[in-house]
Amino acid sequence: MGAFLKEDFEDTIVAIATPSGTGALGIVRLSGKSALEIAAKIFKGKDLRTQTSHTLHFGTIRDGDAIIDEVLASVFIAPRSFTKENMVEFSCHGSPYILQRIVKLCMQAGARLARAGEFTKRAFIHGKFDLAQAEAVADLIHADSEAAHMAAMNQMRGGFSQKIKTLRDELIHFASMIELELDFSEEDVEFANRDELKNLVMNIHHTVDELIRSFDLGNAIKNGVPTVIAGKPNAGKSTLLNALLNEERAIVSDIPGTTRDVIEDEIHLEGVLFRFIDTAGLREATDTIEAIGIERTREKMRMASLIIYLFDLAHESLDSIQNECESLDVLGIPYIKVGNKTDKASADLLAALSTDEEYVLISAGQRENLDALKQRILTKVHLQDFKTGNAVVTNLRHFESLRNTRQSLEDVMHGIDNGITNDFLALDIRQSLHHLGEITGEITTEDLLGNIFSKFCIGK
Repeated sequence: MGAFLKEDFEDTIVAIATPSGTGALGIVRLSGKSALEIAAKIFKGKDLRTQTSHTLHFGTIRDGDAIIDEVLASVFIAPRSFTKENMVEFSCHGSPYILQRIVKLCMQAGARLARAGEFTKRAFIHGKFDLAQAEAVADLIHADSEAAHMAAMNQMRGGFSQKIKTLRDELIHFASMIELELDFSEEDVEFANRDELKNLVMNIHHTVDELIRSFDLGNAIKNGVPTVIAGKPNAGKSTLLNALLNEERAIVSDIPGTTRDVIEDEIHLEGVLFRFIDTAGLREATDTIEAIGIERTREKMRMASLIIYLFDLAHESLDSIQNECESLDVLGIPYIKVGNKTDKASADLLAALSTDEEYVLISAGQRENLDALKQRILTKVHLQDFKTGNAVVTNLRHFESLRNTRQSLEDVMHGIDNGITNDFLALDIRQSLHHLGEITGEITTEDLLGNIFSKFCIGK
C-alpha cells in the first residue's frame, strides 16, 4: 500500500467491517465529512442527516426502487466517533452479495473504498489515541488467548503509552534546561544540575531496560510460547502431549523411535497460549529417516522458548539423568526436568529425585501430577510479572525503539561523565526523545504509518 496523501482525508471512505464469508449479520461502515449525506442517498427511513449522534434507525437500503435489504443504521456525529469524523454503520444480513451491493451503492453516491487500516489511521491522525494504542487495536482483533487480550486491552487503553509519556516528559524538562544553557553559553550559567540529570537518565535507563526485558514475555503472550517436548525414545513424550491436550493427537507405541517428525498442537494454560511440539527421541539414529527426525528435534530445541525434557524413570539411572542435564545446560534455553513413569520407577530413584525441587515427577500414562507440571510451565514464562499489572512490550517495533533509546541514554551518561559540551549533550538527549517519540507517534513518517496500517484489515 502506498503512503496516505493528506488530501485523502477529505474523502469519505467505505468498507465491509465484518469477516469475509456468509454470516447472520454483516456491517458496512462509512467515515468522512460526507458520510451522512452519502448514507441518506441509499437509506430509506428517517433522514440520517438530521439525526443525533449515537442513535439507531431501522430502514431499507435501495438501489432506485429495488430493495437490497432491511438494515439498522447507526449514526455517529463528529467528533463522537471512532475516527472523530461523521460515521454511519449499516448492520445488514451477512450475505456477501448484499454487503458488496451496499458498498457499491455507497461508492456510486460519492464514497471511495477504504485502504487497509484507514479507519484506525484517521482515528490516530485526529488524536483519538496515539500510535502505540492504534497498533493495539490490531493486536486486540487478533488476540487468541486471555493473556493476549489483556495485553492488547491494556495497551489500547494507554497503560504502555502513559509509561513512555512519563519518561519523555522527564527528559524534555532537562533537555529544555540544556538548550537554555546554550542560549546563555557566554555567561557560564548552569540551569541543569549534572548530578540530577545523570540520576534521572540512570532511572530512565533502568525503566527502559525493564521494558526491553519484558519483550520475551510479551512476545510469548502475543504469539504463543513454542514449547518442545524432548527426551530419549520411549520416554513418554507423545503420551504427555496427548495427556496435556486431552486427546489422542500423537501415535503412542512401546516401540522406540515411533515419532519420526515433529507434531505440533496448541493449549491454553491460565490464558496463555502454548504451542507444544512433540519431537523424535534423541539417540543414535538407526536409519536415514530417523536421523532426519532427530536433527529436526535438535533444531526445534534450539528455537524453543521452553523445553520440557522427559526422563524415563523406568529405565534411567540417576547418573544418566544428571549427564543429560549437563548437555541441556549448554543450550542456554529454559527447560523443565520431568521424571516420567513414576508408576514404574524404583523407590530409590524416586527418593533421590524427590529431594530436588528442580524435578517434576509425573506419570503421563496415568495422568498423575500433570497440574504440578502445568504450574511449573507457567512459572517458567514469568506470567506473574504480567498479572501484577507491569507494562509488557509485545510489539517488535517498540522493542527496537526502546533498544535505540537505551543506547542514546548510555551516550548521555557517557557524555556527562566525560564532560562533553552542551551542544553534544543536547544532541544525545534529543536522540533519546526521538526514539521514545517513535513509539507513540510524536515522531513518525508517512512510510512508517503506511507500513503499520497496511497490516490492518480493510474495515478497521
